[in-house]
Amino acid sequence: MKLTIVFAGLLGVFLTPALADTDINIGGDSNSGISGQQSVSVNNEPNVASVDNNNGLDSWNAMWDYETNFAAVRLFKQKVCIAHRMKKDAMPSLQTVDALVKEKELQGKGPGGPPPRSLMYSINSVRVNDLEKLGKPIAGMCRGIPTYTDNELERASLFFYSRMCIRTNTLWILKLAFCGTLIVENH
Repeated sequence: MKLTIVFAGLLGVFLTPALADTDINIGGDSNSGISGQQSVSVNNEPNVASVDNNNGLDSWNAMWDYETNFAAVRLFKQKVCIAHRMKKDAMPSLQTVDALVKEKELQGKGPGGPPPRSLMYSINSVRVNDLEKLGKPIAGMCRGIPTYTDNELERASLFFYSRMCIRTNTLWILKLAFCGTLIVENH
């Protein structure tokens, strides 16, 4: 019995760093227009990164599943999940996210490095019926709420959609905008 408890304790010590969360303050000064706190989790076993942005009514969760190549954002105020294919040349690799989390490189730095990548998506109005095709982690995050997919917009569409978008800024390295009448109706 004692051997089992010791083994379980040692296993916990060795697994904790691989599954640890890092809190990153994304606000601070009133001029930045950003407030709240982001927590990042990287799990290398299923190759998933998740970001929790805690900012009152404007809170959201993002999940990047590197196995299925899908990403999703759960917008709490709008009570929807939006899923899309990850764009490999814009999304940071899991190893990059993991390194940033472990080094706490982003802690308190804010917008000081290279400009973040920006992507804009148009939300499809048809609900996703089979969440499992998005992968188990995203299906678990989006289960029980309306889930939609989206299509990437080209820069020419930016002006047309500018007032019908919800924006998520992730770790000062990626800015995503989710646009369409669905957002305006649920906003």
